[in-house]
Amino acid sequence: MSTSQNVKCEITYKQEGTKLTIIPHGSISSGNAAEVEAEVKEHLGNPESIVIDATDLEYISSAGLRIILRLKKAVDDLTLINVAPEVYDVFEVTGFSEMMKVQKAFRKLSVAGCEIIGEGANGVVYRYDEDTIVKVFRNPDSLPEIERERELARTAFVLGVPTAIPFDVVQVEDGRYGSVYELLNADSYHHLLVEGVKSVDEIAKMSADLLKIVHSTVPKPGALPSRKEISNRRMEIIRKSGLMSDEEFEALNSKISAIPDDPHMLHGDFHIKNVMIQNGESLLIDMDTLCVGNTVYELAGMYLPYIGFARIDKDDAARFFGLSPDVTKELYEKIMAYYFEDRPEELETAKKKAVVLACARMMYYCSVMKHVREENKDAVIAMCREEFSKNLPELDDLAI
Repeated sequence: MSTSQNVKCEITYKQEGTKLTIIPHGSISSGNAAEVEAEVKEHLGNPESIVIDATDLEYISSAGLRIILRLKKAVDDLTLINVAPEVYDVFEVTGFSEMMKVQKAFRKLSVAGCEIIGEGANGVVYRYDEDTIVKVFRNPDSLPEIERERELARTAFVLGVPTAIPFDVVQVEDGRYGSVYELLNADSYHHLLVEGVKSVDEIAKMSADLLKIVHSTVPKPGALPSRKEISNRRMEIIRKSGLMSDEEFEALNSKISAIPDDPHMLHGDFHIKNVMIQNGESLLIDMDTLCVGNTVYELAGMYLPYIGFARIDKDDAARFFGLSPDVTKELYEKIMAYYFEDRPEELETAKKKAVVLACARMMYYCSVMKHVREENKDAVIAMCREEFSKNLPELDDLAI
């Protein structure tokens, strides 16, 4: 198509509150730029933000770029989305991508019928084909989460933590976004255990070895969020919830707040669905919970899916892992034993500390009604308060 032709560019508009979405269909060239600009001005009004959805924009000339530049001067909050690669190149070469938000269109694929091989707090991992897996995020507005996870994964990889790095961002059939990993013939710890390829003891040993690598890693200060800061914010929510008496809360909070800052890396959501194995190498795939802090936070986080949730909801382990609670409990116990194999005298105390922190997290979940079913809430609270009463007087501190 000649860019000088006076071809009409159809434009549709969508107003949502103070946000105006402009959707051009076709091309914007020197031949139709004046007409396009006049029409846009007629529909502009006084929006606080403008989104230009470039899904159907086939071409844009310098005259079209000047229209966008003038819109940017009129309304500072301007974003271009779903920009085709060849059009995106124009924005990048001309420097527009540095002046405003320009979001490239994402490759679309379907995970319908794909095997689920992993699952974390924020997403589900699918085997897309022999070479690739896709982690689909639960949140439909997950692009900032995806970028954050990519940065965290790079941080871990550079520091020598065995990590799979996503190489592409895609959109699946229901509109949600996903990260694509190239993992040829990789399989999850979970699948290997469920299918009987690996025993509980083997998976426990591999898990403990991987945890030791992660926990021996010290990133640059400020590179990762602090688990202690997250914990302190959650404790404040528990306090405000009124689920504990002031005396009970103070007994718990005084020990949790005394856990020292620790620069060592934690995964934050470590379990058998979040680790792949490829050519004998274990690789972490769910890195959006990566943080720094004392080991007790990690061990407490592991306790929840393996044992904690199933103490009240007997079917939890079967729903999440497809395993009985006896098997997941055995797995946790063996991971802990292997993790502390060079300091066995610390094992039993470490277990008690992990239970206390795990129950504190469950109290937080009850406060915000997350991961706990309404019908189980009272039983979970009673269980946690009992654990605090039993364990806190025996523990001088909660750090490991």
